Amino acid sequence: MPSTNSLKDAQSPRRSAGVTFAAGLSFENITHSYGDKPILSDLSLTVEPGEVLCLLGPSGSGKTTLLRIAAGIEAQSAGRVLLNGREIAGPDAFLPPERRGVGLMFQDFALFPHMTIVDNVRYGLTALPKPEARAEALNALERVGLADYAEDYPHRLSGGQQQRVALARALAPRPAVLLMDEPFSGLDSRLKDAIRADTLSILREARVTAIVVTHDAEEAMRMADRIALLKDGRLVQVGPSEILYRNPANLFAASFFSEVNLFEGVVLRGQVETPLGAIAAPDLADNKTVDVALRLSGLKIAAEGEGAAARILSRRFLGVVDMFTLAVEGLDEPIRARIRADEVPHGLRDVVVSMNERDTLVFEKAIKTD
Repeated sequence: MPSTNSLKDAQSPRRSAGVTFAAGLSFENITHSYGDKPILSDLSLTVEPGEVLCLLGPSGSGKTTLLRIAAGIEAQSAGRVLLNGREIAGPDAFLPPERRGVGLMFQDFALFPHMTIVDNVRYGLTALPKPEARAEALNALERVGLADYAEDYPHRLSGGQQQRVALARALAPRPAVLLMDEPFSGLDSRLKDAIRADTLSILREARVTAIVVTHDAEEAMRMADRIALLKDGRLVQVGPSEILYRNPANLFAASFFSEVNLFEGVVLRGQVETPLGAIAAPDLADNKTVDVALRLSGLKIAAEGEGAAARILSRRFLGVVDMFTLAVEGLDEPIRARIRADEVPHGLRDVVVSMNERDTLVFEKAIKTD
């Protein structure tokens, strides 16, 4: 279906979502491996009732595996999963997926091509008589603005519409917790913002506890009450987006939320000297080797004034900003800068570069281990 129709459908009227009895979900010391390959290592995390939490991290960090363990599709090697304080997976219990009150929305939507849209939504309502199940399915479709498509088949719908059908199917049984695995990754970039905002609105109205897996930091910040950042099966940091962005736990967290230029330095008398100037490091001892991470948005470029001598190597217009690559005196590698478009006069080549200390982060250099 043409994308213009998809954009129209994304804004179509819908019924308010039915309220769910939200539950808290806790992971306690979850460890899991495939053969001798560790996937999750002693991970503990609690999702509060009614909270939207995003599991964020690169591919292979364990996000989807944790979701599958919560859903009951996989059994962890060690640790416990608790729903409202009741063990649903662990040494003393293992409830099958259909008895957990947990809904799962797959990345590829997993709609049955031979079933109508209403029958796809009705599929999980096996405990209800057929007429009641159909009525609930139609209600769920109305919530996502697709009641008029009930008798169509999935291939007749756009990607955005299929995503909303999958959401309706996941919400129809009124799950206590909804698990969503990269739910927007297959959508056209023009549709993504509208569908994501509509999905979040539906989750809020339904008051469902939701865990959303994503590898996109901006998407996580747009959706989540809190973000849990994973790396190599371990929890790096958890908290509201403002905390993870402004006070990242380490260089990995800082780099995940924004592009950075990286320098190495040594702390002397509470500060670190860099080719772009001195950076305060009051909490670190003298003679500590540190990494200095400078966000691309934290650089200023001028024709003259105070700063480090630099030469513009390239300039690319990206709409709101220009992306610069610069060679800086005293640095072996070029640095990059994002500056508001047209703020730097065109035609400049030799410039001075300075930095905003608020966009600069200092981390004690991690000791590499084998």
